[in-house]
Amino acid sequence: MGETTTAQELKKEGLRLFHEGLYDEAAAKFEQAKGMFTTEENDLEATEMVNNLGVIYRAQDKWDQAIAALEEAKAAFAKLGDRNREAQTLGNLGGLYAEKRERDKAKECLRQAADIFAEIGDKDRQGETLVALAEQQMKTGGREAGIATYMAGVQLQQKPTLKQKAMRGLFGLYTRLLGGKKAAGD
Repeated sequence: MGETTTAQELKKEGLRLFHEGLYDEAAAKFEQAKGMFTTEENDLEATEMVNNLGVIYRAQDKWDQAIAALEEAKAAFAKLGDRNREAQTLGNLGGLYAEKRERDKAKECLRQAADIFAEIGDKDRQGETLVALAEQQMKTGGREAGIATYMAGVQLQQKPTLKQKAMRGLFGLYTRLLGGKKAAGD
């Protein structure tokens, strides 16, 4: 790319490389884009590049670097007042901690993310996050809480997976058999 390359072009190229699994190359593009966004005083986009780097480090199992980048991005998004990106970054952290089997940290990040998505009215992402939280609850022995959280999450999703649709149907049947009580999120 020549001298006329913009930060947005670098970001776009970084995303393409990331999706192709070329993580080192993607990280280099995100670093370049971050520098350009910083020079342009575009703090939101510069912070997005930090988040993207955290996701790359997570994919590479560079746990400490991933946590540092995602924590930095989370704090910056909070300071900048971008609740949506803050919640997305919390979700990324929750997923990272889940991979590391640090279930309590995963649950806390996912719970915070779900709360923010609820606050901003993003029901789909809230639902997706609640499903992820439910998996962590079930893995730590909170089976009943996990099932309730899972059902609440599935109820919120506009486009649940086939498996989630089946579970929603089974849960509806279950509640009708118990006397027509509504599920959480109905």
